[in-house]
Amino acid sequence: MPNDATPSDTPATARTASPASASASAAPAMPAGAAPAPDRSRGRAKALTVVAIVVLLGLSYGGYTWLEGRMEESTDNAYVQGNVVQITPQIGGTVSAILADDTEFVKAGQTLVQLDTADAQVALQMAQAQLAQAVRQVRSLYANNTTLEAQITLRETDIAKAQIELNRAGDDLARRLSLTGTGAVSREEIAHAQAMVTQAQSALNAARNGVASARDQLQSGRTQTDGTSLENHPSVMAASAKVREAYLALHRSAISAPLDGYVAKRTVQLGQRIAAGAPLMSVIALQSLWVDANFKEVQLRNIRIGQPVTLTADLYGKRVVYHGTVAGMSAGTGAAFSLLPAQNATGNWIKVVQRVPVRIRLDPQEIGTNPLRVGLSMEATVNVSDQSGKTLAETAASTAPATSQPAQTDAYAAMDAQALEEIQRIVRANAGGTVKPAGK
Repeated sequence: MPNDATPSDTPATARTASPASASASAAPAMPAGAAPAPDRSRGRAKALTVVAIVVLLGLSYGGYTWLEGRMEESTDNAYVQGNVVQITPQIGGTVSAILADDTEFVKAGQTLVQLDTADAQVALQMAQAQLAQAVRQVRSLYANNTTLEAQITLRETDIAKAQIELNRAGDDLARRLSLTGTGAVSREEIAHAQAMVTQAQSALNAARNGVASARDQLQSGRTQTDGTSLENHPSVMAASAKVREAYLALHRSAISAPLDGYVAKRTVQLGQRIAAGAPLMSVIALQSLWVDANFKEVQLRNIRIGQPVTLTADLYGKRVVYHGTVAGMSAGTGAAFSLLPAQNATGNWIKVVQRVPVRIRLDPQEIGTNPLRVGLSMEATVNVSDQSGKTLAETAASTAPATSQPAQTDAYAAMDAQALEEIQRIVRANAGGTVKPAGK
């Protein structure tokens, strides 16, 4: 019977079971519903994959940095700059009107501040009267010269008459003297004839002296009129300068904008008594801005004038990209031009990397589309792959023409032209028709 079987009766197959089966049978049983253990080889493969991806990304970034990054120089130490034109009066006066305020856009020639004009008008009227008087006095000089010329001609005629009378008296005396021995002529007649000769000689001398005096007077008059005309006479020109000065002073009481721009930093107040040169406000031309990027001195090795630059402003972020070119580099570092330059020869010394301002010219169309403001922060990246441009030293030695023109304005030219027209009007009005209008 099975229950009576001995160990020796067990089959050989049962007695010779494998160790693996024995260990499996000896392991505790897995609870029902539990997940199988993770595969170690699969985890190891995932880890190797991640490491390979990281290494590949590192190699890619290193390759990009070597191939592309080394062709660029970047800095975030860059700021927008522009012409901040300070508005100052050319004459002193009392402010009667303020016609522009902060943030307003003004055009070149537009009146910003108006000063009281009462004193300037009085000065102009006095100058105009003095010019009119000077023109009339010069006219009298020319008229006196004409009169003296006529007097000389008249007195030369008197000389001829006196000479004729002298000759006639001399002939009468000679005839009477020839009859003296005959007794036909008395001594009284001879004395009378001699007196007539003396009288005729005196008249001739007087006529000659009169001509000489008239010629001296004419010469004196001509010294004041020779080589000049009525409108170019020194007296007229001096009076004209006074009119011009008074006219400009009157019209300079209207302080105008020298260029198009936006008003900023207005400090003038209504009724304020201001002196010439006192700052009143500023006008900023936002249509002609540039960027000063302060690169480290080691970054200047490959920067050349004319290289392209891409810029972004903190105002707009990365969504707006500006394009510019390197226009020039400063002749010194920022520390060299600071108010208190560093004294590196004293005390303990620590080397500080210096920065040099590099001027970047912006595209006017891009500025018009996305306006900037003076002082905004920028990030500039210069593409230094093109090394054909000039360095600072080569630019200084070059004779090439400048790439930009200095700032200038013609807002005041019309004022001076109007002053000249006023002077010509006064001269014509007092010249008595001797001066023709300009252009005729």
